[in-house]
Amino acid sequence: MYSPFPGMDPYLEHPSLWTDIHNSLITAIRDELSPQVAPKYYVGIERRAYLFKPDDIVFIGRPDLAIAQPRRQPRHQPAMPVMAGLAIAEPPAVYAVDVPMADEVSESFLEIREVKTGRLITLMELLSPVNKLSGEGREQYTRKREDVLRTRTSLVEIDLLRAGRPMAVVGPDVKSDYRILVSPGWQRPHAHMHAFGLRQPIPEISIPLQKGEEEPTLALNDILHSLYSRARFDLRLDYTEAPVPPLADEDAVWAQDIVAHWPSPV
Repeated sequence: MYSPFPGMDPYLEHPSLWTDIHNSLITAIRDELSPQVAPKYYVGIERRAYLFKPDDIVFIGRPDLAIAQPRRQPRHQPAMPVMAGLAIAEPPAVYAVDVPMADEVSESFLEIREVKTGRLITLMELLSPVNKLSGEGREQYTRKREDVLRTRTSLVEIDLLRAGRPMAVVGPDVKSDYRILVSPGWQRPHAHMHAFGLRQPIPEISIPLQKGEEEPTLALNDILHSLYSRARFDLRLDYTEAPVPPLADEDAVWAQDIVAHWPSPV
């Protein structure tokens, strides 16, 4: 079953589904690029971890895996006897409470490295609610992004989420649903940004390696749509409801018309 949308499917952006989308798409991109960069380079899937408070875990769409067990209330302590002519204070109160626990959330990204030296050539990031929407996660990711931009490592940053503030760039104030930043390490601070909307296919991009080398191409639109069909994401989406986050009015009307002419899952 194919996606009803020509490019990014806004229903795939739901936080409760995005972890699966993110991990599956990272793997699919690795499989697409690996034959194009071999044998000089390899593409590896790496992971980083974030620590979040319980409220943040809910915010980024990850269910709390800890199941609270019923706890016994402390036994009531017997009252202290009252001695003749002397009032004895009540014993200290004892309450059953919980302590705040941080939870670890891990996230994958791609590295293109030189086989001979192991040197990092290109870093590829697919943004998620963890590093785009969460305050703590965004701060951590922004610091890592700044570290990379101070080096000769190329950066490819893919943003397929309408929610949240776009990551910072210097230049025109571009308004778009989605964007892909390509920053070759030898051109800093110059980079180019592909900005596109819900009604457009995801553009094909070139992945920078080293200056002067032929650049592999990434047909992300084809990769995402093929993944949608193989994984049968249509079975997990309710196209009768509004997507999360909601669409602007004109786009909502357009999307409803698209979905109305889309066959039901079989």
